[in-house]
Amino acid sequence: MDYTNKSPEEVLKSVFGYDSFRLLQKDIISNVLAKKDTLAIMPTGGGKSLCYQIPALIFEGITVVVSPLISLMQDQVAALNAAGVNAVFLNSTVEWEDYKDSMNSIRRGETKLLYVAPETLVTPKINDLLHDSRVTVSCITIDEAHCVSEWGHDFRPDYLEISALRSQFKDAVFLALTATATLSVREDIIKNLKLKNPAVLVSSFDRPNIFLDVRQKNRNALEQVVECIRRHWDESGIIYCFSKRQVDELTEKLDRLGYSVLNYHAGLTDEVRADHQTKFIRDQVQIMVATLAFGMGIDKPNVRFVIHYDMPKSLEQYYQEIGRAGRDGLQSEALLLYSAGDIHKIRYFFEEAADKARCEALLQGMISYATGRTCRRKLLLSYFGETYEKKAGKNDGETESRCCDLCERGPLPEMDMTIPCQKLMSCIIRTNSRFGAAYIIDVLLGSRAERIIENGHNMISTWGIGRELDKNQWHEVVNLLIEKNFIIKYGDYNILMLTNDGLAALKNRDKITLPFSLPKGSRSKSGNLEADGAFVPKYHASVGSAGGLMFPKPEKKKSNWSQAGKEQKASFVLHKKEVDFGGDDEAKRIQQNLKKWRKRKAEEMNVPPYVIFGDRTMNDIAAKKPRTIEQLFDVNGLGEKKVEKFGEEILAIVEGR
Repeated sequence: MDYTNKSPEEVLKSVFGYDSFRLLQKDIISNVLAKKDTLAIMPTGGGKSLCYQIPALIFEGITVVVSPLISLMQDQVAALNAAGVNAVFLNSTVEWEDYKDSMNSIRRGETKLLYVAPETLVTPKINDLLHDSRVTVSCITIDEAHCVSEWGHDFRPDYLEISALRSQFKDAVFLALTATATLSVREDIIKNLKLKNPAVLVSSFDRPNIFLDVRQKNRNALEQVVECIRRHWDESGIIYCFSKRQVDELTEKLDRLGYSVLNYHAGLTDEVRADHQTKFIRDQVQIMVATLAFGMGIDKPNVRFVIHYDMPKSLEQYYQEIGRAGRDGLQSEALLLYSAGDIHKIRYFFEEAADKARCEALLQGMISYATGRTCRRKLLLSYFGETYEKKAGKNDGETESRCCDLCERGPLPEMDMTIPCQKLMSCIIRTNSRFGAAYIIDVLLGSRAERIIENGHNMISTWGIGRELDKNQWHEVVNLLIEKNFIIKYGDYNILMLTNDGLAALKNRDKITLPFSLPKGSRSKSGNLEADGAFVPKYHASVGSAGGLMFPKPEKKKSNWSQAGKEQKASFVLHKKEVDFGGDDEAKRIQQNLKKWRKRKAEEMNVPPYVIFGDRTMNDIAAKKPRTIEQLFDVNGLGEKKVEKFGEEILAIVEGR
């Protein structure tokens, strides 16, 4: 079908079955159709693919999509073909005869989207194809665009070659898409891709359907993992581990417990990795235990939980990986387990890094998130420069989303922290607002590190006056003052600087209270801060340890499945966002039968189940119970081609035939 004269809204409905755009989709599409280069930062699951697929159908000519992973290309092409869109991917896995057929289809103008990897893009075959006189390149889309930046968490040198296309296809519009990009990464993307005066559109980084849960890793961390899996019975999940050995050990343990699980890491052969990934994507296995080598570009919308068995090295990596949960917008969970050992392992690899200070700054952001005592979502979004305001209530018919473990426990009582806050802010000023939190805290703790001695900061008045708190507690004070807008972080190294509010509070000696607490009855290292009282301004001559993070020991559990774990599980079930059919047994019957039919149909077509339709569409069919072909068009996610192809079978299931 020809869509060149259709509006974006008409294409959205007729091809993809959706009634309206979300987030920044309409703005991005409008820019692309106006041939304006665009950089769009949208969260995983925010609908980035529609931002180039809809313009591709409206444009005359072809849209080239540069994507980093073969599996992602295969899934995207399968989904587009199922929706009636002629799209192809060209890479080393394609048989030569099929490769030639696809190229000829492009030359004849029959194909609207071509997916290629960055290394394939520069091959002579693809170069000749795109420069063929019969081929018009209307748009070049760069997915996972953060890979072009050395500041990004997943830099790929092959992405730097893409910029050569800017001068070769001067009439083509460039669209760069990514889910995570700090300011420096955005600048790199624009520079390294040679985007022409681009529109930069940044969506909210918030994924309200993902519950953020952070726990200290117990001695029996397997128990914590199993508790999470039990909360998501018969649902897909990913577990990330730091090393290949850890992946294999955890996979073996879960397999022995009877779970449907496979492993994924660079130590496996290409064939085994591809097989395991395919089985996970097609719901033939429930759980994937993997290193960070797994997941980028996985277009599986029904991942319900992501567990980090070890702490990631940065919040960018963490955000990217938890974003693989709940891409369909349904309630999902992100569980982070952390320990002091994780931090030591990460720091060990800093020795080989070209920029150790940058690595440490990224790690400190991750540590602050894991050890913080205020809303996780607020802290996570603030890292990306976004202010989070929790909704006061919910709309009619809307299921309340859980926020994070700290919000569910309730707020901590405010404590008078005036003196430590004054010390911290004074130290920032006396070091000329040129250093990050780790350096400022080392000065407060009286560190004799070479850098501090060289800078003469062992001679300033704030050196060594902060020994009443340990390193971890000082980082918490930093985060709380950032939330209070007394200090800010800026630049690639997260340098600390006082705001006007912070300067005024320091100058006026205002009282500063923070939601800060110690275990009841305990005292800080030098006894100056009591858990249930205010700060006591007295100092000891002895120097406390200025070493690594100190974590309280996790409580030893009396049994494998403690009462606390059972209560926690019960709490989750009470809050979990289940599909509520209001006691409608017929709707439940339709949903279950649709799920079975979808799996059989996907196996027949050799595609993932979500290519047929996603869980949201399945639930919508069950709730609306359409009885005619016309009524199927009112179902979310059913376009014309899918209604034509699957409509009669869907109606038969609804009617119980």
